[in-house]
Amino acid sequence: MTDTETQPWDAAEHLETSEDMVAYLEAALDQSDPKLVTAVLGDIARSKGMTKVAQEAGLGRESLYKSLSPDGNPEFGTVLRVVRALGLRLRAATL
Repeated sequence: MTDTETQPWDAAEHLETSEDMVAYLEAALDQSDPKLVTAVLGDIARSKGMTKVAQEAGLGRESLYKSLSPDGNPEFGTVLRVVRALGLRLRAATL
C-alpha cells in the first residue's frame, strides 16, 4: 500500500470573484448553522485580506480573526459590519 500525501485545503485560496464569495455565503446561509456562516465569513475575509476588512469594518484584526473562526461567536452587529466591509449584502427571501 502506498502512502498518500495530502495538503491542507483552504477555501480562502479559491474565492477569486465576488460571485464565488456570494455563492459560498449563500450555501452556508442555506444550512442555517451560525458557526458555519461565521467560518465562511472568515474565509471570505481572509481571501480579501483580513487587515483590510478589519479596517473597513472598524474592528481590530486579531479580534476579527477570533470572531470569524469556526469557534467564534460574533455579535450580530459585528457580522453586519463585516458583511458590509466585504462589499456584500444580506437579504431576506421567502422559503
